[in-house]
Amino acid sequence: MTHILQNVVFPLDRDPDLLPLYADPETWSSIDEEPVRVSSRAHIGNILGRTSVRVVAGRRVSLGTYFNAFPASYWQHWTPLKEVRLTVRVEGDATVLVYRSTSKGVRQRLAIREVSGTSESHFDLQLNQYSDGGWIWFDVIADAKPAVLLGGEWTTEEEPARTGKASIGTTTYNKPDYCVATLTALADAPDALALVDRIFLIDQGTQKVKDQAGYAEVAERLGETLQIIEQPNLGGSGGFARSMYETLQREESDFVQLLDDDVEIEPESLRRSIVFGRYATTPTIVGGHMFDLLDRPKLHAWAEVVDRKPFMWRTLYQEVMPHDFGAQNLRQSPELHMRMDADYNGWWMTLIPKDIIREIGLSLPAFIKWDDAEYSIRAGAAGYSTVSLPGVALWHVSWVGKDDSIDWQAYFHARNRIVAALLHSPEPHGGHLIRHSRRADLKHLMMMQYYPAELRARALRDVLSGPEHMWGNLATAMPAARALQSEFAETRVIKDRGTVLKSRFGRRVYTVERLVEKPENPTGLALRIFTARTLLNHWFHKPKAANVTQPEVEIGKEDAAWWRVPEFDSALVSAADGSGKVIYTRDRAKFRQMLPESIRLHAELRRNWPELSRQYRAALSELTSTERWHETFTKGQ
Repeated sequence: MTHILQNVVFPLDRDPDLLPLYADPETWSSIDEEPVRVSSRAHIGNILGRTSVRVVAGRRVSLGTYFNAFPASYWQHWTPLKEVRLTVRVEGDATVLVYRSTSKGVRQRLAIREVSGTSESHFDLQLNQYSDGGWIWFDVIADAKPAVLLGGEWTTEEEPARTGKASIGTTTYNKPDYCVATLTALADAPDALALVDRIFLIDQGTQKVKDQAGYAEVAERLGETLQIIEQPNLGGSGGFARSMYETLQREESDFVQLLDDDVEIEPESLRRSIVFGRYATTPTIVGGHMFDLLDRPKLHAWAEVVDRKPFMWRTLYQEVMPHDFGAQNLRQSPELHMRMDADYNGWWMTLIPKDIIREIGLSLPAFIKWDDAEYSIRAGAAGYSTVSLPGVALWHVSWVGKDDSIDWQAYFHARNRIVAALLHSPEPHGGHLIRHSRRADLKHLMMMQYYPAELRARALRDVLSGPEHMWGNLATAMPAARALQSEFAETRVIKDRGTVLKSRFGRRVYTVERLVEKPENPTGLALRIFTARTLLNHWFHKPKAANVTQPEVEIGKEDAAWWRVPEFDSALVSAADGSGKVIYTRDRAKFRQMLPESIRLHAELRRNWPELSRQYRAALSELTSTERWHETFTKGQ
């Protein structure tokens, strides 16, 4: 029996920005190792449908693109497949060329075939040279007249290790429009829907999805496949844990496919992730990449890891991320041809086999932040890998224009990172984590950001109280954190367009430094001197009354660095999303209260780390158990 691993597809939308992800719209050359566009080869007007494209006479279209090249390295490494068959259907006189790349991005031709009329060409390709990296793709060159690529797919005759379907789990809080759009995209994609058992939409908001325009129509189309579950707001971890729990009850499901709510999906990616999960040699978590919904050719995350020393997440090879496919295509990006192994994948799109859930449990009751990273680290300790699979992706509202480290989420950033480290860090006392956490407090206090500093102190107190607090405040920590905002003036974003806010001494601009991307932050001895001088100044000197009445200076958000803002008594700073301004004002009383408390809490955390780690690790099975989550889901019903 023939099994389709990957279909050749083209954009659902006639959006020119999307074209570079599906078909190369340019011929690319290289001058001094920099990619240069030299002539047009494809145009959005030549996209004829979901699987077909017109190739202009005498021109070439390359499918060596993110969504249409075949990630051979990942299939060779993570599955038992030894070969794959490429089928290409063409109408007209043309030449089909098949290429591969090495882990360094070097192109090598594998086959060439001239075709005419309405043809179907097959290429049997070995998966035996891609251990460290490499893709396979094909180009089509039309002869004297236009040709049409009618379609193509990558297939195998080998049977998968698992044959069950996947249940989709989406958790949402007041994003009903996005959810209806996702449901509609699924209803319009029978190939993907054929692999779906149930769609669990966990609605935790006050703006219900079932009340959104268009919901009734799509619900009727999806029928019993769709199941809406309403529950109190237990955060992303509570919503995804519910999806895991419900999937465990489904005999037809071998996987749960987690999807965030504020996304736009590529249905073929959903199908590919399930197929890859079926073929994986051992049960494997399969993650999808994240493109920016507001800058659609830009890829923000390829493979993510957790550095064990500081116990902090980051993107692997973050110096080349985000990657803009509108500026540099796949074939001109050697770093994207190596196999990148991930520690975890963001739960904007992650497929988890039910076998793994049965063994290691559900999500940690973390509300948000670190639930995805902790889960994959836990799975890794049990022998299960996470693969961030190229060619599997969606578009998500990115973190550009956000700064959730200074809003109510600061509590969860701090608390969940420490809990994850207590559970999994191999380093004594969590390695560098406590030192990094202390520095974060110092930066917030020096920058007059007292609200996140207070939330972080709350987080440490809760961690020190023991693991049971995670169940105790699962539903209350977020509203309590938001309620605290009213006590801190710097959390108020001033958006009144009838008032022009001014500072006493105008706006400080650091444009040149920002453009050359070489910030002059202090390091080494200069950093120690800067920190000591700033702390002493904030401790002993009151701000000038005039600077309390009116902000001393205005600083743009990009320029409001931790080594600049502390120089002033007050500052007018742009909000991260540009919607208004916030005013930071130095408060000596708050500083004198919060700094010693931060020092005390971190000292207590260090002193008690071994015992706390023992407590949290002993409680992990109960924190992630289906029984305890079931009690939480049914409470009050």
